Amino acid sequence: MMFNKNYKDICFKIIIGLFITIFITFIALTIGIVLGKCFFILKEIVEDTEIQFAIKLTLYTATVSTIICLIFSVPIAYGLARFKFWGKRFISSIIQIPNSIPPIASGIALLLLFSTKPMENILNNLGMDPVFSVKGIILAHFFINTPYMIRIFRITFEDINPKLEFVARTLGYSSWGAFFKVTLPLARNGLVSGIIITWTNALGEFGTALMLAGAIRMKTETLPAAIFLNLSSGNLDKALAAAAILIIISVVCLFIFECLGKDKRF
Repeated sequence: MMFNKNYKDICFKIIIGLFITIFITFIALTIGIVLGKCFFILKEIVEDTEIQFAIKLTLYTATVSTIICLIFSVPIAYGLARFKFWGKRFISSIIQIPNSIPPIASGIALLLLFSTKPMENILNNLGMDPVFSVKGIILAHFFINTPYMIRIFRITFEDINPKLEFVARTLGYSSWGAFFKVTLPLARNGLVSGIIITWTNALGEFGTALMLAGAIRMKTETLPAAIFLNLSSGNLDKALAAAAILIIISVVCLFIFECLGKDKRF
C-alpha cells in the first residue's frame, strides 16, 4: 500500500516536472533563436542612428510614464485598500477597464477623444497635443499601465496590518505621517516590484501607442515601433536587433524583480 502511494507521488512529480521542462524549453528556444540570429550583428546595429534614437525614446517614455503612473497609483491604491465607501466595487471595476479591453481599441478610443475639436483646441493652446507625438506614447502607456500598477499596490497595502498605522497615530503621527513613516517603508518591496513591472510593460507596449502616436521614423519610433517599421520594410536585421535589445532589458528587469520581490508574489 505504501509502495503504491509512493509510486503515485513519484509519477505526479514527474508529470509536473515534464510540463515545466517542456514550457521552459519552449521559452528558451524562442528567446534563443532571436538572440542567436542577431548576436554577431548586434553591436553594428546598435551603433545605427535610428536604433539609438529608438532606444533613447523607449527608455525616456517608459521612465516618464512610469513616474506618472506612480504618482496616480499610490493614493488611488491606498484609498481602495484602506477606506470603505459607497460604490467602491464599481469604482474598482471602472479603474480596471483599460486592462480588460484590447490595446488597439484603447488606442482608437484615445485618438477619438483627443481628436475632438474642443479637446484639440485646448491641448494645442497648452502645447500638449498627444496625437502623433511623443506625448501620445507617454499618455498611452499611462492609460494602459496605471490600472495594473494600482492592482499591485492595492494588494501590497492590503497585506499591511492597519493596526500599525493606528498605533503610529496614537503616538502622535497624523494620517499623513503614519502613511509616510510606517506604511510606505513596509510596502517598499511591493512598490519597487510594481514599478519594475510597469516600466518593463511600458518598454514593450505598442498597440495603444501606435493608434495614438503613430509609428513615425525618428519621431515616435520606440523599439517596438522600430521592429514594426523595419519588419514592414524588409530590414530583418534591424527588426531582430531591436527585438533582442527589448528581450535583454526585459530579462534583466525580471531578475531584478525576482530578487526584490522574493518575499512577495503577485
